[in-house]
Amino acid sequence: MRASNEPTITLLAIDDDPASLELVSDALEQMSLQILTATDPQSGLEIVRARRPEIVLLDLLMPGVSGMELLEKIVSIAPEAEVILVTGHYSTDSAVEAIRKGASDYITKPLSVPKLRNRIATLVEEAQRRQTAARLDSELLRTAEFQGMVGRSPAMMDVFARIRRVAPHFRTVLITGETGTGKELVARALHQLSPAKTGPFAVCNASAVVETLFESELFGHKRGAFTGATYDKVGLFEYANSGSLFLDEIGDMPLATQAKLLRVLQTQEIQRVGALESRKVDVRVIAATNRPLRAMIAEKQYREDLYYRLSMVEITLPRLVERKEDLPLLAQHFIGLFSTQYKKTIHGITDRGLMVLSRYSWPGNVRELENVIGNACMMTEGETISVRDLPDYLTASTTDAFDGEDLPLAEVERRYAARVLARTGGNKVRAAKILGINRATLARLVDDRRRPDA
Repeated sequence: MRASNEPTITLLAIDDDPASLELVSDALEQMSLQILTATDPQSGLEIVRARRPEIVLLDLLMPGVSGMELLEKIVSIAPEAEVILVTGHYSTDSAVEAIRKGASDYITKPLSVPKLRNRIATLVEEAQRRQTAARLDSELLRTAEFQGMVGRSPAMMDVFARIRRVAPHFRTVLITGETGTGKELVARALHQLSPAKTGPFAVCNASAVVETLFESELFGHKRGAFTGATYDKVGLFEYANSGSLFLDEIGDMPLATQAKLLRVLQTQEIQRVGALESRKVDVRVIAATNRPLRAMIAEKQYREDLYYRLSMVEITLPRLVERKEDLPLLAQHFIGLFSTQYKKTIHGITDRGLMVLSRYSWPGNVRELENVIGNACMMTEGETISVRDLPDYLTASTTDAFDGEDLPLAEVERRYAARVLARTGGNKVRAAKILGINRATLARLVDDRRRPDA
């Protein structure tokens, strides 16, 4: 851990030539940097592991090891580091290979002190902006959490506002949205903010209940009511008395059970299977579905009267692709959860990693993102998730958008960033927000002068 009086940005120079290291140290000593040096690759790698420098100056030609091989190891250990390769023997092929393998830049010897200072000053500013952004993201994440859900997009702010308004008063609510959008989280939030929050919260997944047992599951049964009923059973409505019942996948409920559910909602009375007497219950019902109930009504697969009873208030959850501005916050939220679960120190995800996430269509919505981040947190060996930690199908989808061309990832990122920038009319602030990166990173991606083949 750095002492409070040390610079916040660390630069590591790795070169087998002590004179070059001295030149770098002298040239950069007046900058807001902590400068570390190593004269051999192994010492350099140990410093990378221990100190996680934000900037690395790496000599390409050193005895005993390939600079490209060392570059790959550094990027693997600290994918968030900006690595600049330094060499006295420039070639276009080696520059292209370096960029492909994760280098940020490629400069030649003899080093020009003014150019070196300018380049490092730019990287220091970008690193400081990333540190500030990380602190702000952490603060924003705290303010963006609402009853276990995370979001600052207009669509989610509207959902949160509806939950706040509905929770104190509802008797029935219908939550609609695709699988993985967080319908149960909304149901739990409604319960927690309602007057029934001290009562039970019961859950019934209609798609998992055998059709012949639906009535018993919801309303209970008397002993001997049917074959196998060897004891009296309390149904979910009785169990949830003075609380809330969440009926998930309500579109899969059989028509016969729909009729009986409608009567319970109208009378607030249930009758156990095999019983003669009715029992009063006080239950708030929250239903959810990913199926088109109106279309099912037209096809006589769902009762219209039940639909209108359930949908007195309807809350529709957006798909993740419709709220991609929330993606960086959601990713950070899940990183925090899984780093705690796996007992690993993981601070975040690289800009390139976020860009890969932002390009994907997320058919599985937030649940799929949670699974992806959970897998990445398990796989990463560093403190920051990088592209190589993400599932192959995410990075494979990168080339699909470019007519099957075999392109380096850096070039695909450049093209995609340029396309988003063009679609926003050149608005870098908006384009950076869509991509989930900062403006400096966007400028670096789309600046043709930095292209290896320019």
